[in-house]
Amino acid sequence: MKTNKHYEAGKFQWAFLLPKYWGIWIAISLLMIGAILPWSIQHRVANCLAKFAWKYLHSRRKTTLKNLMICFPEKDAESLYKDGQEVFFNTMLGVFEALNAWYCPKWYENRIHIHGIEHINSAKGHGILLLGSHTTLLDAGGFISSRFFDLDVVYRPQNNPLLDMMITRCRASSYKHQISKDDMKGLINSLKAGRAIWYSPDQDFGLKQGVMAPFFGVQAATLTAHRRLIKIANAVAIPLFFYRTGDIKNPQYHILLEKQLENFPTNDEINDATRVNLILENQIRTQPTQYMWFHRRFKTRLVGQDKIY
Repeated sequence: MKTNKHYEAGKFQWAFLLPKYWGIWIAISLLMIGAILPWSIQHRVANCLAKFAWKYLHSRRKTTLKNLMICFPEKDAESLYKDGQEVFFNTMLGVFEALNAWYCPKWYENRIHIHGIEHINSAKGHGILLLGSHTTLLDAGGFISSRFFDLDVVYRPQNNPLLDMMITRCRASSYKHQISKDDMKGLINSLKAGRAIWYSPDQDFGLKQGVMAPFFGVQAATLTAHRRLIKIANAVAIPLFFYRTGDIKNPQYHILLEKQLENFPTNDEINDATRVNLILENQIRTQPTQYMWFHRRFKTRLVGQDKIY
């Protein structure tokens, strides 16, 4: 598996000791220190980082508020503003939740709940494409899922090879295989081998890889590659969602596995995309501020449509 810089994921390179990587090493060291902090302190640090990011990451803040505004038109400006701040807080807290998963996994003991594991068990003998979304529990969710069943993940390699190596090694404790989003052969082989793969079709990669379909009532470029994967590998699709509940002193983490999609895919890719988007939308609505609204989900627009960002 290669990144776009012809670097072998997870493999150390002596070049990583050069001065241009020292900043990354310092950041990694700080993160590892963060992993051993008590949860109460992690929460406070996440809150401070979120306030800093909200103040200075103008583009991300603007995108978050715009997404929330068009997806939740029933909310007033004050509520949307508070939701946006909560998204940033959950994002920063998600960093510590990922660190805990990688370096302090015992912290999750008695905090994990799974709903719908029977849907995984009933699909034995088939490859399973777990259709999920980009929540702030991205890596923690993969870890807690791995406590109950084996899974692979589709990911986008990081542009910085040192950072890519570190993330790949950390994720190896959760995933059996990490498959680059461009490695279609690896995806198909894994599905044909009867494995479960977490695949998130909720980002805008343009219309070369998808179709326009409604997402929260707004037309959005929606990936369709999973339809072909399921057909080729004779696999099944099962929706997957991660979310956190409870108070901040005693958070509880949930995995929701929904019933296998019947009659999927069909011959109508727009209807299929609409169906998947609606499933993801309904899941996100249960914990809307735990979704990564700072992504430009609606950047692709059709001719004649006004730009959103």
